[in-house]
Amino acid sequence: MSLPNHRATGPRLSASATGALMAVTSMSAVQLGLALSVPLVDQLGALGTTGLRMAWAGVLLLVLVRPRPRDFTGRDLRACTALGAVSAGMMICFMLAVARLPLGTASALEFLGPLAVSLYGSFHGPGRGRTRWAALAALGVVALTEPWHGGIDAAGAGFAVAAASCWAAYILLTQRVGDSVTGLGGLAVSMPVAGLIGLLAAAPSDLAHVTWRLLAAMLGLAALSAALPFALEFLALRRLTTSAFGTLMSLEPAVALLAGLLVLGQVPALASAAGVALVVTAGIGATRTGVRPSPTPSEPHPAVTTPTTASSPSG
Repeated sequence: MSLPNHRATGPRLSASATGALMAVTSMSAVQLGLALSVPLVDQLGALGTTGLRMAWAGVLLLVLVRPRPRDFTGRDLRACTALGAVSAGMMICFMLAVARLPLGTASALEFLGPLAVSLYGSFHGPGRGRTRWAALAALGVVALTEPWHGGIDAAGAGFAVAAASCWAAYILLTQRVGDSVTGLGGLAVSMPVAGLIGLLAAAPSDLAHVTWRLLAAMLGLAALSAALPFALEFLALRRLTTSAFGTLMSLEPAVALLAGLLVLGQVPALASAAGVALVVTAGIGATRTGVRPSPTPSEPHPAVTTPTTASSPSG
């Protein structure tokens, strides 16, 4: 007679909690990388720094993941290429916006992308109650960024809105590619596309001052603030709905605020502290109802449907 196994096991995180942890870790890595990139921006320019970071991330993912061509259909390759293009557009347009607008104003405008994803899912899907979390997150972002303190440059606002559009498309395409391609193969194809676009945007003027020391520094930053965050977001979107993920991204201004405090010594004002509380509350509320159910045994892959369901949206 065999005895039951009473081996102690620790508590296991739910799928939504695991996805939320991955997303927060990704945001933390991005903001730490941005803080460490400040001296390099002065030497390479915004586009040069962004282009090199994306290019190195593409090389790292190709070497580490080594995607196999036979694992991709023609549709998968097109989706990966589109994901690479919107990833590059998101980072390039945001850097161009920051060159013309205060960082808080640009961040508030860029957040319109994931907020739109959250609101779309709340109004058109079963989780209609998520609307209140998206609204609470929006109030938090306004309190964090205080956009009324400065004027709006038309070109800068246009670049920020373009970055927001790319961010929304990035969320949808990341889940689409993550569900269709095994492992991180889709990311290993899309990131080199983003890197190539980034280098083309930066060349030749922004890359004229590249040295071996700067190349080595950018390799480390690419691993910290590009390869790792993109991989974590891929995995998070396999566990969360796009609506929950979009609302959770409202935590990024709060993470940026914390990075500024710890790394750059920037003390937040009272309104910013209130904004942190609002977006944290919204993030927790969204992820509690944002888990993606596992596919049934008859489904080899999650179905590709609208972004309001727990399945992958089409790109």
